[in-house]
Amino acid sequence: MSSVLVMNGPNLNLLGTRQPEVYGRTTLAMIEADCRAHADSLGMELEFVQSNHEGVLIDAIHAARGVRDGIILNAGALTHTSVAIRDALSSVELPVVELHLSNIHARESFRHVSHIAPVALGQICGFGPQGYILALDALHGHLTKED
Repeated sequence: MSSVLVMNGPNLNLLGTRQPEVYGRTTLAMIEADCRAHADSLGMELEFVQSNHEGVLIDAIHAARGVRDGIILNAGALTHTSVAIRDALSSVELPVVELHLSNIHARESFRHVSHIAPVALGQICGFGPQGYILALDALHGHLTKED
């Protein structure tokens, strides 16, 4: 059974009420429940972490090393600013799927740059909460592919 860390960064605790025209009305708890149900069908175990603090996220990434098989990361605005998170991801050498609810490439220009993308397997953005299911499928496919 694969074990995956699903991480959510700053302000994602406000999903469902924060800018619903951009992020929708689905709460983070609803996303987690949907992910758990889908992960069960894939035979995956999930751990969820959400923090508004960069250091907490970095500590969670470090703690995943040797314990988890991969990471799904919605770093929120830290995607565009945190070299430290990028370095942490590189250091643990786990496959990472970068995720965003909105299409960051169709938004403000500062959101077009991701420090996470160069160290990720891929990026999923613009599909709202369904993006988490897509990320689970992508990581599951990566972890179970035969060489």
